[in-house]
Amino acid sequence: MQHEILAPLPLHRADGQLNQPGWARLAYWQYQRSAVPASSWRIKEWDYYAVVSPEGFAFSLTASNLGYAGLYALCVVDLNQGRFWQIDALQALPLRRHAFPESADSGSIRFRNNNLDLHIQRIDGEHRLRFASPRMAGPHGKGIDGELYFRQPPQESLNIATAWPNSKAFYYNTKLNCMAVSGEFRHAGKHYQLSPVRDLGVLDWGRGVWTYRNTWYWASASGFVDGEAFGFNFGYGFSDRSPASENLLLYRGRAHKLDQIIFHFDRRNWLKPWRISSNDGRVELEFIPRVDRNSHFNALLIASEQHQVFGHYRGHVTLDNGQVLQLGHLPGFAEEVRNRW
Repeated sequence: MQHEILAPLPLHRADGQLNQPGWARLAYWQYQRSAVPASSWRIKEWDYYAVVSPEGFAFSLTASNLGYAGLYALCVVDLNQGRFWQIDALQALPLRRHAFPESADSGSIRFRNNNLDLHIQRIDGEHRLRFASPRMAGPHGKGIDGELYFRQPPQESLNIATAWPNSKAFYYNTKLNCMAVSGEFRHAGKHYQLSPVRDLGVLDWGRGVWTYRNTWYWASASGFVDGEAFGFNFGYGFSDRSPASENLLLYRGRAHKLDQIIFHFDRRNWLKPWRISSNDGRVELEFIPRVDRNSHFNALLIASEQHQVFGHYRGHVTLDNGQVLQLGHLPGFAEEVRNRW
C-alpha cells in the first residue's frame, strides 16, 4: 500500500498521533515542535548534507539535536585513496533552547566551539553552508574551511511520515536529491571546487521521536544520466512502512514511486560489491564501494554501529512510464546503521 498525501496538513492530530501516515511528492506535512507529544529529551531533529563528486571525493555536513545532546560533524572522503577524515563536536543538553527550523527550505542553524564552526542558512531555495575547523585531520596536515551552496531546483522530492506500532514515536523525513552544488573548500592544504554542471547533492532533513532500538538501511545517489539530472532514495527498516515505502527515483524533476527495495551485501567485508533490487523488478543495481566510513561506540545504555559506504552505482532502473535508464558510474552511498539510544 502506498498512501500518497496530496495537500498540506498538520503533521500531528490534537491527540498526538500522526495525522496521516504516508508519502508525498512535496513536503505537505507541517511540523510543529510544540505539537510533538514528547519531552525535549526525546525529540530528534537533524539536517545532513552530502555531495559525492564524480571527481573522486565526497563531502558531508551533519547537524543534529538529539535532545540530550547535539552532534555536529564534517567529513571529507577521498574515493581514489580509499580514505576519510572527520571532525565531530558535541553539545550538552541542547533541548528546546537550540531547536532546529520547522521546515527544510527556511531557517538557519548555528554552532561554534573550539573544534568546529558551522552555519547553515536557507533563503529562497539556496542552502548556504559555511564551515571551518582548525583541528580536522587530513592527509598532509590539519584544517578545513569553506563555503558551499546547495540549490534546490523546482522539482519533486521524497517526503514520508510514518510511526511505530502502538506508539506515538514517529519519523518525518524529506530527502532533497539532485541539489545543484557550487562553492569551494580547503582541507589540509588541498583545494576542492564544486560546480553545478557536474556536482549534485542531497539534503536529508528529518524530525521525529524514535523508539529505543533501531536499525535502518539507506542508499542515495544524485548525478547525471544522459545529460539529465537523476537521483534516487532507497530506505527501509525504520518505523512501520505499511502506509508507504521510502523508495523513489527522481528524473527530470519528477518522482517515480517504487514499492519495496532490499540491499544484498556482506557484513564481513563492506567493500565487496553490493546488489540492490526491488520486488517488482524495476531496480537492479550493483553498488561498487570504495570507502567505508564507519564508527562504533558502546556506552552501556547507548550504543551505535554505523557503516556509510561511498562508491558508485551501475545497472538499470525503470520509470513509471516503462522507460529504462542505464546507469554506468553514478556516484552515491549506502549505509547500515544500528542504534540503541
